Amino acid sequence: MTVPKGKLIIIGGAVDMNTNLGAQENILKPDHLKFFEQGILKRIITESAKQSASKVEVITTASQIPELVGEEYTEAFNYLLANPIGVMDIRKREDASNPEYLERIRKCDVVMFSGGDQLRLSSIFGGTEFLQIMKSRYENEHFVIAGTSAGAAAASTNMIYRGQSSKALIKGEVQITAGLGFIDSVIIDTHFVQRGRIGRLLYAVASNPGMLGIGLGEDAGLLITDGTMMEAIGSGMTILVNGRKMAETNIYDVEMGSPVSIKNMRVSVMSIFDKYDLLTNQLMIKKSISAEDTLLNTSPGS
Repeated sequence: MTVPKGKLIIIGGAVDMNTNLGAQENILKPDHLKFFEQGILKRIITESAKQSASKVEVITTASQIPELVGEEYTEAFNYLLANPIGVMDIRKREDASNPEYLERIRKCDVVMFSGGDQLRLSSIFGGTEFLQIMKSRYENEHFVIAGTSAGAAAASTNMIYRGQSSKALIKGEVQITAGLGFIDSVIIDTHFVQRGRIGRLLYAVASNPGMLGIGLGEDAGLLITDGTMMEAIGSGMTILVNGRKMAETNIYDVEMGSPVSIKNMRVSVMSIFDKYDLLTNQLMIKKSISAEDTLLNTSPGS
């Protein structure tokens, strides 16, 4: 297995400013990005080799309001003294082959995928030169790829793109397709705690117990180094669903539209600074954390 030199940061999201707006929400004045307050964006910058001198590109493809989302990220990164910030307004597949965008993705140090609809990310970038450049740089350079909400869900080889939380354990309700493929053997769901998505992840893992299910709460993220070591960042919870020792399921026997049963699925909870090794499937819980460390989102003793 090739060990990537780059870093991957996946974030559970905060305010959904795109496809899941409620009828009473004001699309013209979205709330500011809450996870910024907990230091996750700062961690993205500090993990980059050039830190505040990093060239950051924000990709708003997943969002229905890309201009507003781009402005939010530009303001937030500028507040962290990161400069310059670029926004790639890629809305269809032909945009992804724009020579200007290809050159920019070759030269930036950090790329940030916004939230929205992860199916837009996979259908627009899948099989493109743009995605090939990103993967090559992630594998061979000190390149940082970050994504929140849809941007996190699409980061893995397999991704959940549809499924109502209330019907998630009905066979056929949860839909899975190919993601962007930055990390294998995991499947990621976001806004996990707030939207009650445990059933979606249980179903996804029961259908393929070789994958580790990762449920990212809002204001929660994972920093993944060497392609295998995951560190919890941010203030929220991350739920891990491990099906390797699942005893039994009837998912392959029941008819479409029927409830699914699962026996002995293992569930773990990660909070800030905990680590999980994908090679050994071991969770390492940080025993001592100060309030100041949590606020600043910097590792204890660093």
